[in-house]
Amino acid sequence: MKALPRRAYTPEFRDAAVEQVLAGGRSIASVARSLEMSGKSLANWVYRARKGEALVKRAPAQPLPELQAELSRLRQENAKLKLEREIPKKSGSVLCAGVDVKYAWIEAHRLTYPTTLMCELLLVSRSGLNAARRRAPSRRSVDEQALLAQIRQAQHKHRGRYGRRRMTTEISQAQGRPVNHKRVGRLMREYGLQSHKRRRFRVVTTDSRHAHPVAPNVLERDFEARAPNQKWLVDLTYVPTDEGWLYLALVLDLFARKLVGWAMSETMGQELTLCALDVALGGREPDAGLLHHSDRGSQYAAKDYQKKLKARGITVSMSRKGDCWDNAPMESVNGTLKVECVHDAHFHSREQARQAIVEYIGYYNTERRHSSLGNIAPAEFERRWRAEIEDNDESARAKHRVTH
Repeated sequence: MKALPRRAYTPEFRDAAVEQVLAGGRSIASVARSLEMSGKSLANWVYRARKGEALVKRAPAQPLPELQAELSRLRQENAKLKLEREIPKKSGSVLCAGVDVKYAWIEAHRLTYPTTLMCELLLVSRSGLNAARRRAPSRRSVDEQALLAQIRQAQHKHRGRYGRRRMTTEISQAQGRPVNHKRVGRLMREYGLQSHKRRRFRVVTTDSRHAHPVAPNVLERDFEARAPNQKWLVDLTYVPTDEGWLYLALVLDLFARKLVGWAMSETMGQELTLCALDVALGGREPDAGLLHHSDRGSQYAAKDYQKKLKARGITVSMSRKGDCWDNAPMESVNGTLKVECVHDAHFHSREQARQAIVEYIGYYNTERRHSSLGNIAPAEFERRWRAEIEDNDESARAKHRVTH
């Protein structure tokens, strides 16, 4: 075989060749052939690079003084332009507010942005800001800072899941007196403490193209229940992970909007829905006559699933074809779970997603305020109901003892 002629290689060539081996994952022989060079030379370069040795001692190129000055000026100008775009986005809610609000926003962000630039963009003077700093804070300012501290604490506790109304209820109960919801909303906007936003994205989990019998819509959108275990809603949803979809089956008790059963799997067959149903049945032990409502999906219409419902004396109800409003409370819970647990998360594995969802379900049942329950959590709503029933029973027994 004819030897390759000796060539003079530039430092850039050597660096690029080594990079193809170390970062590109190619073999030395493959890279050498593609570059028409000696494999022995490339192997030597790679060996030295792995040891941390420089392939060629090169003095760093020094730009001309004029170019260096121009480059520095352009970098400063670019940084300022970036801030001039960023600050108005962050401070949009205070641009039309009074100077005291603007001063407060500047103080809150003085470690993030240059003070002079913030004054310029918010149309206030630096001298006015300095004068405000020298003045003793007003009673209103002190009250708002105390309220803001409570909002931050609650938002941290609930991981950014509370909007203005739930936050107002949380703060009002903590203070033992009503708090103005407009004031809470304004502070949340001004300091970037808004709750998570819903996104539009949907994976189809309902397969109604099957030969299983379909039950009538017995529920008929009557979403009120007078006691636990009267009406259950069920549904399937999905969670994206780096390993693929994780499917989640949920069972919701309509009385307290409490999640009473759940199961997760990488597939969405009837085994998943049966598992969630078993969890709910085992944990709640409902009497016969419970109404079970689902969509027309094959997982819920399947023979084994329906057999289990029939064995427990459970009445079956199914939504009309393609009508998500027939199962609206369940759809709402799915959406809430996505917004508050999934959309701002990045799950590397299904197991990581499972842990987050189990934690969220516990939070949803025991801590998260529900507007349809008078802004208390489902578990607390059920506890109060049971306590009231027990009190009524005790009163009835006492009355019976007196009359007899």
